[in-house]
Amino acid sequence: MSQSNIELPTGTRCAFCDYLSGTRPYTIVQRNAETATLVTREQRGVGHLLVVPIRHCPTILDLTSAEASTLMREVVAAARAIDRAFGAPGLAIWQNNGVPAEQTIPHVHFHVAGTLPGGGTERGDVKESALDVTEGIAGRLQPYF
Repeated sequence: MSQSNIELPTGTRCAFCDYLSGTRPYTIVQRNAETATLVTREQRGVGHLLVVPIRHCPTILDLTSAEASTLMREVVAAARAIDRAFGAPGLAIWQNNGVPAEQTIPHVHFHVAGTLPGGGTERGDVKESALDVTEGIAGRLQPYF
């Protein structure tokens, strides 16, 4: 881990590492040796996905150049899959580092979502989707990965 001034969220365990290890159930739509694409249970947009490195990296500053390149390729793949599966009129892609930037899990991740019918994505609290709902989203996206 690099030295930085970024104030990380604190907690007992990394949720993404738990999801990737199978310790906690979560919908994984695609996985390779370096990255995984997850269907978030907090759907803030149409087909909202999270693209994460398999290796635990707290922030974007902790990625190697190779990991950053691989992550960006997977972000583009996720955006294409959302576009093809859902036909949303726009795509939102975001990534937060540090508590002041609203990072809640200290494992770098990119959000990729189709825009909502009225435009944009949901901010603030959203209802958590059940696993059967996220599995359905994954089923709709899978043919496009």
